[in-house]
Amino acid sequence: MIIKPSKISLPLKLTFLIFSMVLNCMGLVILQLAEEKITYGELGLLESFKDLPIAFISLFAVSFINKTGPKKALILALTIVGFCSCLLPFVKVFWFYKLWFAIIGACFAIGKICVFGIIRNNISDEKSLAKTMNNVEASFMIGIFVVNTGFGWVISSQYSEFWKFGFLLIALLSVLTIFLLSKIEIVESKPVESKSILSELSGFTTPTVALFLAVVFFIVFVEQGFNSWLPSFYKNHLKVNSFFALQATSFLSIFSYAGRTVTANIIKRFSLPRYYTTCMALIITLLIIILGVQYFDSEDSRFLLFLFPVIGLFLSPLYPVINSRMIAQVDKDKINLFTSLIVIFSSLGSSVSSIIMAVLFEKQLLNYYPLYILSSVILLFVISFIYFTVTNRK
Repeated sequence: MIIKPSKISLPLKLTFLIFSMVLNCMGLVILQLAEEKITYGELGLLESFKDLPIAFISLFAVSFINKTGPKKALILALTIVGFCSCLLPFVKVFWFYKLWFAIIGACFAIGKICVFGIIRNNISDEKSLAKTMNNVEASFMIGIFVVNTGFGWVISSQYSEFWKFGFLLIALLSVLTIFLLSKIEIVESKPVESKSILSELSGFTTPTVALFLAVVFFIVFVEQGFNSWLPSFYKNHLKVNSFFALQATSFLSIFSYAGRTVTANIIKRFSLPRYYTTCMALIITLLIIILGVQYFDSEDSRFLLFLFPVIGLFLSPLYPVINSRMIAQVDKDKINLFTSLIVIFSSLGSSVSSIIMAVLFEKQLLNYYPLYILSSVILLFVISFIYFTVTNRK
C-alpha cells in the first residue's frame, strides 16, 4: 500500500523545520560569540563539531534505524533535540556549544535518514519524489528564516541577553511534531538482517554513485558559504548592524523557500537535468553581476545586500532535485544506507566549506568572498555536467 504524500508531509515538514532551526542557528551563534572575543578560527571549527558527528554516526545509524523502523528512530531523535534545546539557555561556557552541536548533528543524521527513507518507501516515481522532497526541503528554508528573523529581533531589542531562551520554543515544536508522528501510519520497509557495512557499501562503488556524491558535496559546500557566513560578511564587509545582517540573510531563506516551492509545483513539466542546469547557469550569471558591482562600482555597495539573496531562488532546488533523481533508482531496502552516504558527504561539504570561510574571515580576505563562491559554483557545474553526461548514456 502506498500512502498519499499529503498525509505524511506535515510531520516531515515540521521535522525539517526543527532541524533547520537548530542547525542554522550557527550563523547567529557565530555572530554573537564573535562579539564575546571568540576567534574566527575557533568558530570555524565549531561547524566541524556539528558536521563531523553527522558523518561519523550516519553509517552506524543505519542498522539502528533498520531494526527500530524510521518512525520510532525519528521520534527518538526529536526527543533528544527537544531536551538539548531546553538545556542551551542555561549554559554559558563555550565548550558546551561544541557538545550541543555534536549531539544535534548526530540527531540530524538519524532524522534525515529516516525522512528520506519514509519518502522513498511511500513514493515510487522520480518526479513525484522530486516534488515531495522539494516541498519537505522547502520547510528547511523556513527554519532559516524563523531563526534569523526571530532571534534577530530579540538580539536587537532591550532583551538581547535572553536570546537563547528562544530555543525553548523549538523544544515545544519538537513535542508537537512527536505527537503528530505518533498518530500517522506509514509504509516501512521490513527489518533486514544486519550485514557488514563494508559489504553493503560495495554495491555503491560505481562511477555514477561517486559522481553523484561529489555533486552533493559541492552543492552543500556552496550552500554553506551562504547560510552560516553571509551574516558575518554583511556585518564585517558591508558594515551593517547585526539585526540587519540577520534579516538580509532571512531574505536568502525566503528566496530559497520560493525556489523549492516553485520547483515542487512545476518540476513534472521539465526534464530534471535540464531544469538543474538552467538553475546553475542563472546562479553563475548572478555571481558575475555581483563581481561586476563589487569591482567596478563599490566593494561595499548596499546593492549586494539585495543581490545575494536572489541566488537562493536558483540554488535551493539543486539539492532535492539531484537527490530525488538518484534515490528513485535505489532499492527500497537499501535506501537507509544510501541516504547515510548522502548525509556523510553533505556534512563533509559543510565542514570543509566552513573551515575555508573561517580562513577568509581570519585573514580579512572578504574582498574575495564573491569570487570564492563563483569558483565553487563553476566547479560544481563541471562535476554536475559530467554526472549528467554519464547517467544519460545509460
